[in-house]
Amino acid sequence: MLKLAVPAVAAQFINMLYNIVDRIYIGHIPEVGDLALTGVGVTFPIITLVSAFAAFAGQGGAPLAAIQLGAGKKDQAERILGNSLALLLMTAAVLTVGFSAFKEPILRAFGASDATIGYASSYIGIYLLGTVFVQLALGLNTFISTQGKAMTAMLSVLIGAVLNIVLDPIFIFVFQWGVRGAALATILSQAVSACWVLAFLCCPHSILRIRRAYVRPDPRVMGKIAGLGVAPFIMQSTESLVTVVLNTGMQTYGGDLYVGSITIIQSIMQMIVMPTQGITQGVQPIMSYNYGAKNYRRVRQTFKRLLAVTMTVTCSAFVMVALIPGVLARIFTPEQELIQLVSRVMPLFFGGIWAFGAQMACQSTFMALGQARTSLFLALLRKVILLVPLALILPRVTGSVMGIYAAEPIADILASATTLTLFLSQRKKLLPTEKDAPKG
Repeated sequence: MLKLAVPAVAAQFINMLYNIVDRIYIGHIPEVGDLALTGVGVTFPIITLVSAFAAFAGQGGAPLAAIQLGAGKKDQAERILGNSLALLLMTAAVLTVGFSAFKEPILRAFGASDATIGYASSYIGIYLLGTVFVQLALGLNTFISTQGKAMTAMLSVLIGAVLNIVLDPIFIFVFQWGVRGAALATILSQAVSACWVLAFLCCPHSILRIRRAYVRPDPRVMGKIAGLGVAPFIMQSTESLVTVVLNTGMQTYGGDLYVGSITIIQSIMQMIVMPTQGITQGVQPIMSYNYGAKNYRRVRQTFKRLLAVTMTVTCSAFVMVALIPGVLARIFTPEQELIQLVSRVMPLFFGGIWAFGAQMACQSTFMALGQARTSLFLALLRKVILLVPLALILPRVTGSVMGIYAAEPIADILASATTLTLFLSQRKKLLPTEKDAPKG
């Protein structure tokens, strides 16, 4: 678990730096940093959707490929890889054209105001040109991790992230390109990562290799990928829906300052959740491979350790945001009014993050075992069934913007309790007891 999870955590943390570093630098642009940061925050739903489609093909295909490898069927695993690549290329083309054609009305619907639309449009207009690189870098990297080559997967992200960190201040401040420079630095970095991933999956060192014959779309294989990939897709795409609901609610009940606060808070949420996702993704290949080999004992042992780790991370995060919210806010902005607002509302917003570790551990285990329907339900539960309605209803009932901040902890606690209960109720069926499992 450590061998696979530590590099995966590092990879997720590094990947998080792409957007986080952009926001940190943008928030410190002289005179206009707060508006520029708010404008870029409005683009999050589009960026999240691009990443969600990468997860649809990558996280939908990688567990299936791992199960086939565990069963000794390498050809079938490579067929899944090839079809995932084809799916990534097709979605990249559709997303680039669709969002580019309607970006301004979409951004206004997502909460942009007259003061922030220029920054939002400038950033996303350039970012969309690199959609294909984002799709390939994120979507195919999971097929490196699923081979047990976690260090290689980490390096593919590290190369792009380091380049982004170097280019951001040069493009934003030295060349004075502002938000355009931040977007350009991001897509150039993702292009380098994509080239690294493709090169590895085509070389002899890769257990799974991209083969031209398998890139041809096979409806049956794509159907299986889609069946499992719909859960991580909804997990990420509904994050886009949540951002839209939060941004528009903040704009309605508060204004640009409150939209800026949710941008910072969601950035900090990423700093907590993405490394935790790295843990779950690093452990998934162990579960999938052993589930395919019918070694249920090892799957159960892995889950127990995974749950302990994710709960430790989220409980620690809860303590951190409760004790030092102002310190975290200052990372993203020097504006005192915005820092004071974030410091006041952050402990409330993260009031249920301590329970979220249970949801992540159980959700990823259902994914690793190929339980598409259950994963789909759990993906919908927290955000679509609970969080979005709560974020719409609570501010109307309370007549205050604080109702929007309170929706998050309520949804976290209810969803985590439901997920853990569901997993425990199905554990014996999915993972038979020791006497039914093979030894060793």
